[in-house]
Formats: sequence, structure tokens, C-alpha cells
Amino acid sequence: MEKITISGLHSNSDILVGERVGRLPDYLPSGKVFVITDRHISQLYGHFWKDMPAYTVDPGERSKTPETAIAIYRWLIRLGADRQSFIAGIGGGMVCDLAGYVASTFLRGIGFGFVATSLLAQVDASVGGKNGVNIDGYKNLVGTFNQPAFVICDTALLNSLPAAELRNGLAEVVKHALIADQEKFDRIEENVEAIMNLDPSIINYLVSRSVHIKAAVVTQDEREAGLRRILNLGHTWGHAVEKTDGIPHGNAVSIGLVFAAGLSVKKGLMLPQEKQRLEALLVRLGLPVSTSADPHLIFDALLKDKKKEAGHMHFVLMKGIGEVVVEAIPIGELREFAGA
Repeated sequence: MEKITISGLHSNSDILVGERVGRLPDYLPSGKVFVITDRHISQLYGHFWKDMPAYTVDPGERSKTPETAIAIYRWLIRLGADRQSFIAGIGGGMVCDLAGYVASTFLRGIGFGFVATSLLAQVDASVGGKNGVNIDGYKNLVGTFNQPAFVICDTALLNSLPAAELRNGLAEVVKHALIADQEKFDRIEENVEAIMNLDPSIINYLVSRSVHIKAAVVTQDEREAGLRRILNLGHTWGHAVEKTDGIPHGNAVSIGLVFAAGLSVKKGLMLPQEKQRLEALLVRLGLPVSTSADPHLIFDALLKDKKKEAGHMHFVLMKGIGEVVVEAIPIGELREFAGA
């Protein structure tokens, strides 16, 4: 087990890579603990928290709404939760986002921690202190910056993931390599078959490297004042595709990475063969590199992105593989490149 600590402004967060879900009680405080999870995870692993009150939501982004949060607040009130209570979010990215948001806002904030059960949650969604809910399908328009006390990344749980959910997380793994780790990108290329077969050594390596990369960024810029924007690589266009096309988050990020690579090539920051190398890897991992959705509708969704400011968008571009830069791109330039 490896512990990686994120130092936040108000608290630290311990990311526990390789820890086991059965050791969850070792990390819980002595007060009342309330579990938030989804139906699928509860069926698979609910015996680990059978003595704790649990609120179970339906799997999928449709549960990540203010209405669900309000229902959970009422449940907490009914069961007598107080400011010494603690919330354990056990599930994938959606559950972690929702549980963190509920904990950060209930009674102006109570303690919380996560057991991240999907690859997407282990390498990205549960790490870094961003919590939020969606409004009318637009991603995380309401949320908080608040660090979980701990995140248990039990990589053995990934064996129960459907193949589609594994691919969902691999898009974020590739994103982290593109941001800051060319060696990791090389390792992914060399080990695609082992990754898809969930070989423990390569999976633990990928989760650990992703967490290290994200932790280094978040420790320097917890509230996304500048540097943390690099973690949005692939997400500006990707979120708009996700909203428009209704595809899973990782698939949309994969398409967003290719869009960002194309724009990077156009601006002379990335070589065409590097973009081709990225596309080839994404295809080998079973991820899409394009969408048939109407670019005009995607662009309309993009204009509602949180990163838009006064006629431009903060957009993450690639300087080859392993380095990125954030540029303020005029909306008109993005529209022209997108063909919208």
C-alpha cells in the first residue's frame, strides 16, 4: 500500500493506493458514519458496511443532481446526523462527486472520505477535492473545493468493472501522461494487453502515477487559480460532447483529447505524428476519437462551460507528449476550428 498526501489549504487528504475496502473501519472517526453509494456497488460490496446506515442512489450521472442532494440531506436529518458525523462515499466518480458535495454543504460542512471503486474515480474523480452536482446535464455547475480525509483506492475492486467502465478510466490515465509524464505514456503503449487484462503490477503503477501527478498540481493550486487548469486537458470539448452526445465521461474525454491535439497541431505546438500516436493509442484502448454529434450543438454546450470568460476560453493545449500549456483562446477561433 502506498500513501500519497495532498496538502490542502484547510486540511490534508491521504490517497491510499492498494489499500483494501475491508480496512475502511480503520480510517473512520468515532462519531456517526453515514454511507452514500449506488445500487450496483451496494449489491457487490455492501457487506463491508452492513452495520452503517447507507443511502443508495441509482448508478449514472442522472443521480448527480441538486434534487438527489436534497433527498440525502433529509435522510441525514431524519437519522440525526450532526456536525461530528462523517460521510463515506463508496463508488465511482459520480458517487464521490455527490457524496463530497453533500458532506461539504450539510451543516456547512462535515467530514468525509471515499472508497473509489472505479478506475475513473481512483485516478481522477475522487482525488483533489472537487465536489459537485450537475444542472440540466451540464457538468458540475454547482460545487465546492473541499478535501476528503482519505481515499481508499482498492485496485482489486477493478476486477468487477465492466470493460466499458475500465475504458472510461483509461482516458484519464492517458490524460495524466500527456500532461506530465512521457515515460508513463510509453509504458501504456507497451502494456495495452496487460492493462486490459488488469495485470496488478501495471494497474497499480498507472493509478499511483496518476495520483502523484494530480497531487503535485493540486497541492500547488487547490482552487484552480492557475496551474490546476492543466488537469482540464480534453475536458473543455469533452464535457460539451458528453452533454450533447450522452456518451460516458471517459469516451467524451478521449474525443476531447483528440480535439485538443488537433488544435495544438494547428497552432504549431504539437507534431502531426504525435497526434497520430495519441489517436492510435486511444483506439487500441477501445476509446473513440471522434463523434457524429452536430458540432453546432457541441459548441452551444461548450459556451456554458465554467472556463469561459469575456469572449475567450481557457484551453489546455499539448506541447508534444508530456507537457501542456494553457492559452486563452478567442471564442471565434474555437468556433472556426470546431466547424461550428
